[in-house]
Amino acid sequence: MISINKYGFDVFEEMEDYADELRVGILELDNGTTLIDAGVEEEGGFDAGVYVSKICMAGLASVTFSSLEVGKLVVPAVIVTTDHPVLACMASQFAGWQIKTKNFFGMGSGPARALSLNPRKLYDEIGYTDDADAAVLVLESSTLPDEEVTTEIATACGVEPEDLFIVVAPTASIAGSVQVSARGVETGIHKLETLGFDINCIEHGHGIIPISPLVGDDVRCMGSTNDCIIYCGRVYYTVDYEKEKIEELKDYVKKVPSQNSKDYGKPFYVTFKAAGFDFYKIDNAMFAPAEITVNEVNSGQTFTSGTVNPEVLLESFGVETL
Repeated sequence: MISINKYGFDVFEEMEDYADELRVGILELDNGTTLIDAGVEEEGGFDAGVYVSKICMAGLASVTFSSLEVGKLVVPAVIVTTDHPVLACMASQFAGWQIKTKNFFGMGSGPARALSLNPRKLYDEIGYTDDADAAVLVLESSTLPDEEVTTEIATACGVEPEDLFIVVAPTASIAGSVQVSARGVETGIHKLETLGFDINCIEHGHGIIPISPLVGDDVRCMGSTNDCIIYCGRVYYTVDYEKEKIEELKDYVKKVPSQNSKDYGKPFYVTFKAAGFDFYKIDNAMFAPAEITVNEVNSGQTFTSGTVNPEVLLESFGVETL
């Protein structure tokens, strides 16, 4: 079985090797944990964002750049393609680990989640375990973790602190913006999973998602980066489903897009603010790509649902025409 931490560690080492070119910093804490700073105190950039995204997906996906027309605006975009969508996106990339101490908060994603079994229910569902000796984690945070935080993470993963390797990128950074957009394929799979779909039948995944400009602090950038997926993210999956259940598959595809949410139609920051910045007051159906296409290999049929909404995304970006 593929060890996502071993695969992720290979990408982490490569990122270290190109630290100067990627404009990132390397730090070793007193407890031996190695950190890559991709936007907290260092500048980082687009290419750093590619590496962060690849580490999130344990090196099991290609991440490349393109551009998209959003209304009359041309913006950079990220293309994600994987032949291991469940391992790359759910076993690894899914941001299912909230790490919080008195002086630190960050959302953890990446291969180390499989060692901490966070959340255990998901790993039981996909039938995956990893027993690597090193843990690789990506933290979406505006501060760097200290020895206390990293020791806690290492303990949860069952490794020594010196065998823990972490990349940190704030939401309000270029690398952070890239890695959020690179979650488009994962967002669609997660939405299918919440609908009760057996995600283990997803064989391949592909997506193209615009990359948000920096629009302010972490909270505002959280809004604009999520809007890239919600209003203009387009994803494509190949699935191995039962031909006798095609109507059931069509129903799932119809329910995935973000337009099914009662909160759809406004920039995410506006909705988040109206909810008192409480995620639990936001309709979960919002966390989905704008458009989904599914090719079922046994029947040879392809279904699509949803539509892009560039007007809301431009509002989210706060674009001013001169």
